[in-house]
Amino acid sequence: MEIRVQRENFDAAAEARALTKGRADVGAVVTFVGLCRDEGGTLAALEIEHYPGMAEDEIARVVEQARARWPLLGVRVIHRYGGIAPGEQIVLVATASTHRGAAFAAAEFLMDYMKTRAPFWKRARRLDGSVEGWVEAKDADDASAARWER
Repeated sequence: MEIRVQRENFDAAAEARALTKGRADVGAVVTFVGLCRDEGGTLAALEIEHYPGMAEDEIARVVEQARARWPLLGVRVIHRYGGIAPGEQIVLVATASTHRGAAFAAAEFLMDYMKTRAPFWKRARRLDGSVEGWVEAKDADDASAARWER
């Protein structure tokens, strides 16, 4: 398991390769990379903040929940903070398992958590110079996350 919260960009392919390096028991690796949208050409950057230490601990807690639910052989979660320009990567969730079903389910579970409950705050800086308030989770994102509680 590797969890990183960082300002720098990441190489998603290299992170996925690291999950399988030296292993012959991995049958599936699922990766999800979240990108910053331009929001119809109005976004200058997405500003993301976090509470250092707390963010990593909370993500680790949820990764352990995923590991208890699915037979995972490896997990990597990277979340960036700072100013993220449209088109840049924000988050990576990568899971490895013997079979694809577990890898897909765990990646989706983790991403639903990252989208709704991870301790990150974001707001939009617009090209016109305006700065919006901190973004709340969307109802659709909350509904996606709630299905894992059943």
